[in-house]
Amino acid sequence: MSLTDEVAAVHGQRGRPAAMVGELRRTAVLVPTEPTGVPGEDGLLSVEFGGIRWICAFTDEAALARFAAARGGGGLGGSGGSGGPYGPDRSQGSDGADGPGGSGGGGWSDGPDGSGGVADWEYRTVLGARLLDVVVPAVGVPAGVALDVGSERPMMFPPVVGIVPDAVAVDAPENWRPADPEAPNGPAGCSPEGSR
Repeated sequence: MSLTDEVAAVHGQRGRPAAMVGELRRTAVLVPTEPTGVPGEDGLLSVEFGGIRWICAFTDEAALARFAAARGGGGLGGSGGSGGPYGPDRSQGSDGADGPGGSGGGGWSDGPDGSGGVADWEYRTVLGARLLDVVVPAVGVPAGVALDVGSERPMMFPPVVGIVPDAVAVDAPENWRPADPEAPNGPAGCSPEGSR
């Protein structure tokens, strides 16, 4: 089954989550980019929610267009997300060539279906395995992948064992230590390593 079929099956409560993660690993997804503040360099679009940095990824241009429309079609400068705490040195090569963020790229000015309303969205094509195994660890804080946000069937791939490398999985026993009572927003009792 394709990634979209696996996601639909999980939404229908008849899917296999492990098969869905495997299909994400084998699938090239579209990841929007946005300026990092360094001229000529872009980072991958991400948002923070629930103490997790979520890298936005899409199965196709139509899904990306739905997300753009939900954000008002105003390009990546609108509210709701930023490149996060990592810049081009962690998301792609500074010269725009292949780097941890992936290769290739694309974009459109009038929307993928020619309908207009999406202003200069740029994206990188990234293999899911590379996104999970290289980009997520490079973020430096707990991070996961938010797939097809704004679509009928979005799916979150959180930073847990079996999805991301154990070294950055928030539920891996070796990544837990007693919480710092002085830390803002820290959970009572435990805190994931590297979240500060």
